[in-house]
Formats: sequence, C-alpha cells, structure tokens
Amino acid sequence: MKKGKSISGLFGLIFLSYFIFHDLTLLSQESKPDSIRIIWSQEFQKIVNHDKISAQRWWYGWLAGYCAATAGQGIVYFSTNEKATRQDMVLGSATTLLGAIGVLITPIVPRKSSFHNPDIQTNDSSQGNFDIACPEKLLQEIAQKEKAGRSWKIHVVTGAVNIGSGLVTWLGFKRSIKAGLVNFAFNTIITETQIWTQPVKAIKDYQNYCGNNTTSSIPYNLKPEKKWYLCSYPAGFALRLDF
Repeated sequence: MKKGKSISGLFGLIFLSYFIFHDLTLLSQESKPDSIRIIWSQEFQKIVNHDKISAQRWWYGWLAGYCAATAGQGIVYFSTNEKATRQDMVLGSATTLLGAIGVLITPIVPRKSSFHNPDIQTNDSSQGNFDIACPEKLLQEIAQKEKAGRSWKIHVVTGAVNIGSGLVTWLGFKRSIKAGLVNFAFNTIITETQIWTQPVKAIKDYQNYCGNNTTSSIPYNLKPEKKWYLCSYPAGFALRLDF
C-alpha cells in the first residue's frame, strides 16, 4: 500500500508540475507580445502625431500667407489712385483669395473625425489595452490627402487660374503680352512652390506601415486585401482583380 501511495503521489506531483510550468510558459508567451505591442503602439502614435503637426504647419502657413497677401493688396488698392496699380491689386487679391479658399476647403488633417485629441492618447498602457484604429485611420487619411495634394489635378486647377490671370492682364487690362506672361510666371512659381513644399512624410510612413504589417509587432493590417477571381463566360474566361 505504501508503495502504491508513493507511486500515485509521484504521478500527482508530475502532473501538478506539468500544469504549473505549462501555465507559466503560456503566460510568458502572452506577456512578450503584449510588451512589444505596447512599445510599438507608443512609437506609432509619435509618428502619427509628428505627421499631423507637420501637415498642420504647412496648411496654416500657406493659409496665413494667402490671407496676408490678399489683405495687403487690398490696402494698396485703397491707398492709391493709379489705375494700373489698382488693376494689379484687384487681380492679385482675387488670385490670392482663390488660393486661400483652395487651402481652406482642402485641409490635410481631417476636421470632422474622431481624432480630436492632439496627442492621440487613445490607449491605456497601464492595462495593455490598445485601440490602434484611431491613429491608424488618421495616418491613412493624412497620407491620402497628401497624395491628392500632389496629383496632376492640382497642377491643372492652379495652372488654369494662373493662365486666366495672365489673360486678364494681357487682354482685359490691354497690357503687353510680356506683362501677361510675367503675371502667369509669377503666379505659377507661387502655386508650384505651394504644391512641392507640401509634406509627404505621412505617405512614406503609411507605406512603411503597410509594408511591415507581417511582423509580429504590428497588430493591424492597413494594406488593402487583393483577391484574384477566374470567371467563366459563354464566350470564354476572364481574370479579375479586386482590391
């Protein structure tokens, strides 16, 4: 009997040790990804917040510049009686006003969104609970707006306004063609500078985020899912890509 009890006690000790070490192993496996997740989430929030501030500085800077130029030309218009100068100031203030309106209606950082906190502190690091969706969505929207701001459509729109300004100077004010070209060139330099000084870091950060989403430290996937489909029709087959 004593031998049987000792054997059963030994088996019980083995099973107890197994479950204890098994639970400790699972605990260590769970804690390690959580720690990586905490560190990565904090760094990701810093990146998104930096991109947001950079975009806002560019936006507010150009908006203030266009508004100041409009106001300044208006002051010159009312302070002089020279016809040519007044014409130039009217046309110039109208052009810069259009620039201010264009900047105002196309903000890089979305106004109406859930990202009202400037520090994007949506996570509770003390509990290890993270909601990466808010900074993730913000980075995506900023990147999309930065990309749109560098698109060919912006060059076409600003180019049309600049051509119109040059034509008004040449034909409307009955100046020389050289005066019209100078007006067009001057406005083009301003608008192209605005376009090419626009920050694009959010685009690069978003691409890096999507490109590294297979690593264990990134909990969410922003890259659009692509699916290939082979469809059959009476006339043949078709290969379709959805993304």
